[in-house]
Amino acid sequence: MGMPSSALSRNEPTAGAATRSPLATARLAGLLYLLIAAAAAVAHAYVPAQLIVAGDAAATVGRIAANAPLFRLGIVAEYVILLSEVALCVLLYVLFRPVSVSLALMMTSFRLVMTAIHGANMLNQFVVLNLSSGGDTAALFAPGQRESLVALFLDAYGAGFAIGIVFLVPHVFLLGYLVLVSGFLPRLLGLLLLLAGGGYLLDSVALLVLPGYAETPAVVALLIAVAEIAFPLWLLIKGVAVERWQQRGLAL
Repeated sequence: MGMPSSALSRNEPTAGAATRSPLATARLAGLLYLLIAAAAAVAHAYVPAQLIVAGDAAATVGRIAANAPLFRLGIVAEYVILLSEVALCVLLYVLFRPVSVSLALMMTSFRLVMTAIHGANMLNQFVVLNLSSGGDTAALFAPGQRESLVALFLDAYGAGFAIGIVFLVPHVFLLGYLVLVSGFLPRLLGLLLLLAGGGYLLDSVALLVLPGYAETPAVVALLIAVAEIAFPLWLLIKGVAVERWQQRGLAL
């Protein structure tokens, strides 16, 4: 006696479901990439540009005190980044596991470590907010001391962010390699990501060894930006070559 069709539908995935799975994974990963980019533009560009006055701690404290909701918006944007990063790591692992389980795990682990460091680094932002907006801790210090502490914790936040990016460097190199050899994504995207990894590496080394280095050179920033925009847009719009992705999975 043959198995009822209802039982088949419950126990065996349909061809349509198998096709949607890698495409849905790729498109959700692309969407999260772009969400992270948008939130980073708020947290790391717009908010600091409005509130941080380079070399003037007193003016910085005054601006943060007068615009505490805007500073909190930057913190909320950071939380959006951190939560999205964790989800993105899972999706990238699922997407590239058919290429190499060990390399996919290593690639996502580096990004998770970066995310954990950046999460812990948020403590510096809360201290800055407390000191600037007249919280309980702020009352323990004279105005001049408070300004010096705000400058110190802002510097600590910048250093913590740079430490996290160190772990992004091997992630991007491994991601670029996996894309390059995957067969289900364009090799050009892999090459762009490898170049971006080189840009992140140069930037990280310069922060460590060059006193006064504060701004990424335009050429390096352009290399990183092209890769970080092209890759998620391809995932979101085109996805992956499903048959090749499935063939890689069968070969495991």
